[in-house]
Amino acid sequence: MKTLVCAAGLACTLLVSTAAVAQAQSAEPSRMFDATTLSLSAHGETKVVPDEATITLGVQTTAPVAAQAMAENAARMTAVTAALRGAGIADKDIQTSNLSLSAQYAYVQDQPAKLTGYQASNEVTITVEDLARLGPAVDAVTAAGANQINGISFGLKDSSAAEDEARLAAVKTLRAKAELYASATGYHVARLVSLSEGGGYEPGPVQPLMMAKARVQAVATTVSSGQLTVGIDVNGLYELAK
Repeated sequence: MKTLVCAAGLACTLLVSTAAVAQAQSAEPSRMFDATTLSLSAHGETKVVPDEATITLGVQTTAPVAAQAMAENAARMTAVTAALRGAGIADKDIQTSNLSLSAQYAYVQDQPAKLTGYQASNEVTITVEDLARLGPAVDAVTAAGANQINGISFGLKDSSAAEDEARLAAVKTLRAKAELYASATGYHVARLVSLSEGGGYEPGPVQPLMMAKARVQAVATTVSSGQLTVGIDVNGLYELAK
C-alpha cells in the first residue's frame, strides 16, 4: 500500500515539475512579443572603375562541304588565337565558348528544302586584365580573320573592397532609418537584434560590340569601360525602448 502511495506521489511530483518546465518554455518566446521591435531593410552601393573585361569573339565560315567549312574555320581561328597572344592575352585567359557545325538550307515555297552548304563557328571568350590592351586586341583579331564579336562586359579582379564600402553605406542607412522611425513613434533604439545581408557584386551586363565594315583607312577601336555599381542589401531587426 505504501508503494502505491509513493508511486502516486512520485507521479504527482513529476506532473508538477513537467508543468513548471512547460510554463517556463512557453513564457520564453513571449518575451519577444513583449518588446517593441522594428524590422527594416536598406541598400548601400558604391561606384568603382572596372579593371578587367571579358569579350566573346570568333570565326564563322561557310562552304559546300562540311569538312571544308571546318578546315577553313580552323585555319582562320589559329590565326586569331595567335593574334590574341601577340596582343598580350595569356593562354589562361582564352577559353573556347562555342564550337558548332550546322547544315544550311534554302527554302522555297511548295518545294523541299535544298542543302546549300555548311556553316562552322568557333568562338572564344577572353579575359583582358589590362584594359589598355582591349582595343588593340580587337583590332588584331579582326585583321587576323575574326568576323564575330558578340559582346563585352566589365568586372573587377577583386570586389571585396568595393563590397565592404557598400556594406558600410547600407548599415549606415539602416541605422539612420531605425532612429528616424523610433523618434517619430516616441521611442529610441535599444539594440540591434539581428542583421542579414543580400545582394553583392556581379559583373557588368554584356554589352553589344558590333563589328564595323572594313574601311580603306584603318581606325583603331576605342572601348570605354565607364563605372560599375556594387550594391549590398541588408535587413535588420531592432528593439525599441521608451
